[in-house]
Order: sequence, then structure tokens, then C-alpha cells
Amino acid sequence: MMNGRTVKRYREGNITAAFGADLLLQGTTTIPNLLLRLYRHLDINDEEMILLIQLLRLQVEEKDLFPSASTLAACTAQDVTRVQQNLNRLIEKEVLAVTQYYDESKDQILSGFDFEPLLEKLSEIWASIRVKEIERTRSLLEKRPLETRAQDFALIIRAFEQEFGRPVSPMEVEQIRQWAEELDHTLVLEALRRAVLMGKHNFKYIDSIILEWKKNNLRTVEEINAYDAKFKKRRSGKHPPSKVDERKKALLKTLYLS
Repeated sequence: MMNGRTVKRYREGNITAAFGADLLLQGTTTIPNLLLRLYRHLDINDEEMILLIQLLRLQVEEKDLFPSASTLAACTAQDVTRVQQNLNRLIEKEVLAVTQYYDESKDQILSGFDFEPLLEKLSEIWASIRVKEIERTRSLLEKRPLETRAQDFALIIRAFEQEFGRPVSPMEVEQIRQWAEELDHTLVLEALRRAVLMGKHNFKYIDSIILEWKKNNLRTVEEINAYDAKFKKRRSGKHPPSKVDERKKALLKTLYLS
């Protein structure tokens, strides 16, 4: 052990393998892709971004909540003065803050850097970009020829009447119109198809399917199928209940029935 770290004994003549083993032992620092992609929108330059990455690493790896400028300088190509200047700028931009943390093991209050302002600003930038994407999508849909949109809507109405075996009511027509304005017509037809396969010939069930897709930002049939595949994989990975669990359930059932 060195400085609280686990160090593998070096085996002579196998430097590549030793490097690989040490690479695994040292762990990794997770940097959100959104941050890497959008940090320019936060008015963060490359030097400041490197500091943020090192601050994240030191918090996770070293449990150092408030590293000194000299510690950060040793991790970067910046000298102590430059590090301090960049830290001050990050705080002035309200990207980084200094706050108080409670150390339970030592029962004391410690100062430390806080990334909450960074995440708040990042979420605002993300939301702004998403709004623009939605507006762009709506604009493109509105530019489609009225005749084409009318044909799509008529296709959906016919599909519903065929599957339900009856004409749709005026209220149901308005519900379908709302779905068609929010989603591509192929997704409305896909939701109908899935409801029919489940024997659920009602609008409430179809609406629950569409709400689930909207909540998970699924915009195409391909994305929906990929989402379903991941969900099934997660479910199949869960262990079936043990015999002990089944016995407990049976015992509880007898208690409630007695």
C-alpha cells in the first residue's frame, strides 16, 4: 500500500501487462458527455475545463474535496498562479462554488468545491437546445404539404376504424389528431398495433404507450425497438425468486387468510 492505494508488485520482463494491471487498479473518472460537448456554451475555456476534470478526479479518487492550487498545478500544465486565476474565474462565472461538507468519519465540517452550479447551468443549456430542436421539428412538420399531412391523418383514422371495427367518435378523432401533431404518424400506428396485439382496444391504453415513448424521448420505431430490447435484457438478467422467498410469500398468505 502506498498513500492509501493498492499497488501491484511489478513482475520483471512484463512491463505491458504490468501497465495494464495498474491501469485497471487506478480506476476511472467519469466525465458526462454532455459536459464535454457543451462546456463551450458555459463560457468555459480549455484550461478551465481541464481544472474541472482534475477536480472531479481528485474528489472521486483522492477524496480531496478542496485541493490546493499547488496540487492542481501538479496535475496540469498550469502553474500555481494560473491555476488560482482559473479557479477564481470559474467561481465568478458561477460555474463552481465553495461550500461546506460534513465528514461523518471525523465528525467535522470541511470546505470543498461544489459542482451543483455547473450542473444547473449545464441543465439550462441542455433544455435550451432541446427546445430549439423541438421548435425546429415542429417547423419542419408544418412545412410539409397540407395534402401529405391530411393523407397521413386519414390513414391513421382508417387504421383505427379497421382495428376497432367501428367508426371513431368526434372525441376520438380529436385525440388522434393530438397524437398526430405530437408524433410522426408511423408511431401512432405502431402504438395502435401494439395495443391490438395486447387485446387492448381502448384509447387510454394507447395513450399510455405514447406517453411512455414521449417520456423516454423515443421518436422512431427503431429507437422504440432498441429501448424494448434493453428493457427485456434488464428483466432477463434479474434472478428468479428463490425457494426461500416463495416459502415466505406462502407463509404470509396463510397468515392473511387465517
